[in-house]
Amino acid sequence: MNMGPGGIALLKGFESCRLTAYQDGGGVWTIGWGQTGPAIVEGSTCTQDQADEWLAQGLQAISAAVTGYVTAPVNQNQFDALVDFAYNLGTDTFKGSTLLKYLNLQKYQLADSEFLKWNHIGGVISAGLTRRRQAERALFLSPVESA
Repeated sequence: MNMGPGGIALLKGFESCRLTAYQDGGGVWTIGWGQTGPAIVEGSTCTQDQADEWLAQGLQAISAAVTGYVTAPVNQNQFDALVDFAYNLGTDTFKGSTLLKYLNLQKYQLADSEFLKWNHIGGVISAGLTRRRQAERALFLSPVESA
């Protein structure tokens, strides 16, 4: 399964694209559509094409990881919400989350309530992360519209 257009729109709405490295709310150097890593340091720059390519590669890898970790049936909106969650927090965090544990037990109502618990940076509630988790949860709970 791959992230759909609705999920990509959600992700881009929260990540935005910056072509010069900046420190995110947690102090992590970030560039493009939320790209991090040891090569991203103060003064790093990229082109829009590079940022878009990094996003595509990241989404492909994270979609594959989420597909591998999720054993319960999910619809496209649920999958997109999970990929955005894992993109923001990392696949290792997602893999160890109670959200995933409840989901794989097919306890969807317990799983959806877990999104809202991941809204802290350094132990402090972040308004931005609260909005993002609310949006992910809303997408997770949204039925897929038929064409």
